[in-house]
Amino acid sequence: MSAYAEYQDINLPWLKAIPAHWEVRRNKNIFTEQKEIVGKKSSNYTLLSLTLNGIVPRDMDGGGKFPESFDKYKIVRIGDMAFCLFDIDETPRTVGLSGHDGMLTGAYTIMHVSNINSRFIYYYYLALDNGKMLKPLYSGLRKTININTFQSTKVPVPPRDEQDQIVRFLDWKVSSINKLISNYRHQIALLDEMKQQRIDKAVVKGLHERSFIHNDDIRWDIDYPEHWQIRRIRESFSFRKGLSITKANLEETGIAVISYGQIHSKKNSGVGLNEELIRYVNKTYLTTNRSCLVEKGDFIFADTSEDVSGCGNCAYVDQDDTIFAGYHSIIAHPAGSTNNKYLAYLFKSPTWRCQIRKKVNGVKVYSITQAMLKDAFILIPPATEQEEIVRHLDEVCAKIDVIIKKMEEKIENLQDLKIRLIADTVTGKIDVRGIEIPEYEFVEETIDGDSEGCEEETEEQED
Repeated sequence: MSAYAEYQDINLPWLKAIPAHWEVRRNKNIFTEQKEIVGKKSSNYTLLSLTLNGIVPRDMDGGGKFPESFDKYKIVRIGDMAFCLFDIDETPRTVGLSGHDGMLTGAYTIMHVSNINSRFIYYYYLALDNGKMLKPLYSGLRKTININTFQSTKVPVPPRDEQDQIVRFLDWKVSSINKLISNYRHQIALLDEMKQQRIDKAVVKGLHERSFIHNDDIRWDIDYPEHWQIRRIRESFSFRKGLSITKANLEETGIAVISYGQIHSKKNSGVGLNEELIRYVNKTYLTTNRSCLVEKGDFIFADTSEDVSGCGNCAYVDQDDTIFAGYHSIIAHPAGSTNNKYLAYLFKSPTWRCQIRKKVNGVKVYSITQAMLKDAFILIPPATEQEEIVRHLDEVCAKIDVIIKKMEEKIENLQDLKIRLIADTVTGKIDVRGIEIPEYEFVEETIDGDSEGCEEETEEQED
């Protein structure tokens, strides 16, 4: 692939030149804003979400937070584009092309596309979103793009046959990269499952052949080594709540805080904190809310979960830094001499989690209370065995994590390649007109993690 022979100046903040035969249009000649709302007919529409995987149907029976009413949601049709024109830097994905008829939160700007290949213009704005290149258009504290500013913005547009070829090329290349990424993610999932199995076996059965006894409590019906103790958590822990704050109380700097979102993050190992989990609140909370501070060895449990699998998620505090437990959290302070990292591994165990999952209640959101935690059982091996289990699991998990990290790096490199390829193609840096596209099976992008688009939707649901 090579560059075009000739270029012309376009002088956009994010693009200085385009192929000489491309034209320049303004968004208003491409997009028509759609403001139609569902009103009282929301039950007739599929609920959609803008995510890192695009605009996808949302399962209303699969957990998660929802508003009391969808009356102000906007109608979206196949081929429409959705933009989140505020909080752009903080929003994982601010643009999507709908392959579904349905409804989206009124926080989005919905655009009907005309006089252009919709996938071409989607790829163009996806490239801008990937690089958060629309910063020169922001205004105000919410980093909002005014609709008039957006509609007057210039867009480079190739001839229609070239648009179509660019789309065919990118669909092919993006699909090929997505397939490789999907394979790596599958391998990572298998490795994670293996790690969970090793953890589960070690903290419930131990590392050696033993005689077992049975606990027949309906909440935790298990066999465990006969020389281990079993007791209620309330016998070994004290509990208190985290800060009564919201996302609006978070600041760029200040005192570290771990809240609901970070506890449920895939970046939370459950057996130690990392810097990516840290958020901040004003230091004045040190005066007014010292009871919400945690100590090294404490656990911070999320008090809600959007799915059953997340019930029992917690963060283990393995450092002496000044840290608050934040919103939607419960502090569990170990009162005894138990090896706390052993407990961290125990709390990751699916076998242990089943106690919490049997007691949670809710439909869209599952609540976890102090009473549930206090009533749960924990297994206490002799101190020497606790240490042995921790050493063993540290070693096993570290080896698996090294392999996972290498695969994650490969995924990251492939994602970077995809981003560069999209950007270079839709801005005319490379000429793909003469490339023959082979037959292939299209593979959609699949990205794990918390990927909701506009934060406003989440905030509405939490209130």
